[in-house]
Amino acid sequence: MGHRLSKIYTRTGDAGTTGLGDGTRVPKDHARVEAFGTVDELNALIGLLRTAGLPAEWDRPLDEIQHALFDVGGELCIPGRESIRAEQVSALESWLDQLNADLAPLKEFILPGGAPGAAWAHLARTVCRRAERRAFTLARSEPVNPETLRYLNRLSDLLFVLARAVNRHVGAGDVLWQPGRHAAASPAPSAPEPAP
Repeated sequence: MGHRLSKIYTRTGDAGTTGLGDGTRVPKDHARVEAFGTVDELNALIGLLRTAGLPAEWDRPLDEIQHALFDVGGELCIPGRESIRAEQVSALESWLDQLNADLAPLKEFILPGGAPGAAWAHLARTVCRRAERRAFTLARSEPVNPETLRYLNRLSDLLFVLARAVNRHVGAGDVLWQPGRHAAASPAPSAPEPAP
């Protein structure tokens, strides 16, 4: 970055456009803006996840992920820029494998929930999937670093496993989906009789 922000508001976006890192202006709902905006949302959620009392040894890899996501945002904000490398995807895979090794095999679908940290990880996972979709939408019309697409895909997998690992860590366990549960639920109580 050649300059630092000294003024937060500029009024240049009041007409519905925003500036990219290369100086060009595009509509605020442009596919590129949707992509890096969703990555920003994901980064904020991971920052929130880090406040949820997770094991101390998880903080460093989550910190690295937040920095990498800022790089992803930079890539998407500056057409032609590439920062994410294959080694970063491999690092996600390595941590994912470590976390998954201690988890029981999944035999059922699970619901987002359990411990607060697990719920935040599940929410981050869904936003990560949306960021990936937005990046693929952009990639249909403009070049996007293939490693960035792989990184987002692998990160969503990691966040799913991380949610399970959080629940295991606190002894909460997975929240299993119960198909057809609504059909077996007891009927709603009848309304009370009106007073005479």
